[in-house]
Amino acid sequence: MPSLTVVVLTLNEEANIAACLEGVRWAEELMVLDSGSTDRTVEIARRFTPHVLPVEWKGYGATRNAGLDRASSDWVLWLDADERVTPELAAEIRAVMALGTDEPAAYDVARRAYFLGKWIRHAGWYPGRVTRLFRHGSARFNTARVHEQLVVAGATGSLRNDLLHYTDPDLDHYFRKFNRYTTLAAEDLQAAGRRAGVWDLTVRPLFAFVKMYILRLGVLDGMHGLILCVLSAGYVFTKYAKLWERTRAGGAR
Repeated sequence: MPSLTVVVLTLNEEANIAACLEGVRWAEELMVLDSGSTDRTVEIARRFTPHVLPVEWKGYGATRNAGLDRASSDWVLWLDADERVTPELAAEIRAVMALGTDEPAAYDVARRAYFLGKWIRHAGWYPGRVTRLFRHGSARFNTARVHEQLVVAGATGSLRNDLLHYTDPDLDHYFRKFNRYTTLAAEDLQAAGRRAGVWDLTVRPLFAFVKMYILRLGVLDGMHGLILCVLSAGYVFTKYAKLWERTRAGGAR
């Protein structure tokens, strides 16, 4: 049976890390890469694995790649600390690993998000497929500062069972993440030579709302869907407003 390394990045995830690791404790290797937690994250993670390693934070993609370089198994599954592998998904992962074929080189999975106490079924958030399981050596992360992507050398298959994502328990958590992510996204845009104009600050946020709430049926998620779609439009506005701030008067901050 091929072996599996699970890689998880952490920073102050004491509320999540135990449930995350519990769902994958059957894997041959659990690797937690911690970038300076000041809560009980490291202590809790060590109950599940000796491989709790301090890492220098170099951005999401680069730090994840550092974990891939240390993995020793045939396959890699990367997770965020607020994600959960169900027993059904675990059984499916073991089954596809046991096939013994060279392709697919990776598998994507539908991610079901729990937002403000409700599972979101629309708005483009579900199924929201993400590539998470891959043969060791067949994939690397790109260097985007946020929303990094896995670049796979080979075909990608699809798993049937969902990965659970307990993303935002409350708005306080959402906005703490919102501020960090919009800054990183603005930095990515600036690095790509982009500048923000009136179109970016008006039409783009409006289109994001219409796409999520109307075209992708976020309206069917009730009040949760409305809040999510308005916040997502605000994310787009804030990302470009921060880009404008960074590049105004012809100079970068």
